[in-house]
Amino acid sequence: MFVKRIDTDTLVIGAPAKINLFLQVLNRRPDGYHNINSIFQAVSLFDRLRITRTKEKRFDLQIDGDYSLTSGPENLVTKAWNLMSDRYHLDGGLKVHLEKNIPIGAGLGGGSADGAAVILACNILHDIGLDRPRLAARGAEIGSDLPFFFSGGQAIVSGRGEKVTPVTLPIDYWLLLVTPRFQVSTAQSYAALSLPLTSDTNPVSLKYCRTADELIESLQLAVNDFERYHLISYPEIKQIRDELLTGGACLARMTGSGPTVFGIYKQAPDTLWERLNDKGHWLVNSVRPITLP
Repeated sequence: MFVKRIDTDTLVIGAPAKINLFLQVLNRRPDGYHNINSIFQAVSLFDRLRITRTKEKRFDLQIDGDYSLTSGPENLVTKAWNLMSDRYHLDGGLKVHLEKNIPIGAGLGGGSADGAAVILACNILHDIGLDRPRLAARGAEIGSDLPFFFSGGQAIVSGRGEKVTPVTLPIDYWLLLVTPRFQVSTAQSYAALSLPLTSDTNPVSLKYCRTADELIESLQLAVNDFERYHLISYPEIKQIRDELLTGGACLARMTGSGPTVFGIYKQAPDTLWERLNDKGHWLVNSVRPITLP
């Protein structure tokens, strides 16, 4: 995440979206979660949070951009504050203004990034002194994707999402993110897989990739396990994938449990971005892969 300190009590944090370059769901766990094997890649689409420490013992969350998102107790921003406030007995309160740019329920990890931003802000503003592993551990308590956002922006993610192993991958390519205007339930997506408690599936391991061409070649050998169901259940997802491939994408794949589909391009896909954006019924973002400080 990108942090700018405005004054003693205020931070502005850019919280990035992520994509899953591939995603294997290996098996169901006794605790109800699923073991996964994936590579997460941060991208240059950001939510912007202005976070201020206040003297009053209250939490105030204001949201601009996506008014279908509520500020209630299920919001990961709210959960992050409640966790940090209770765990570390924080004095005073927090005021958060969230500029929501990452589509919600889209497989892009926007809610997790926002929750991670609040954990980081509490750590800085209250001088708690947590290092990255302990920040990630706090994040894992409220959401499986949160630990990734305390990494360098590229990682092999396993377990239920709490195991984050840094990797170094090329970032000299472009991406189009295309999100249809509906959401896909993550819980229902996992339920559709009907996986046993044990699995004989071997986790994919990408070879060392020095160039974007090598990365794309390796990714062709991997999949997103949710696609086998969603391309049938949601024809619009397949339509988006086909549009990206027809428009010159080297690879087009769904991220997370969907419904966003990304296309990888060696050159900036400006013409395709304009054509897809003009359709009006999809959210289209042209982004680059990034690393995080």
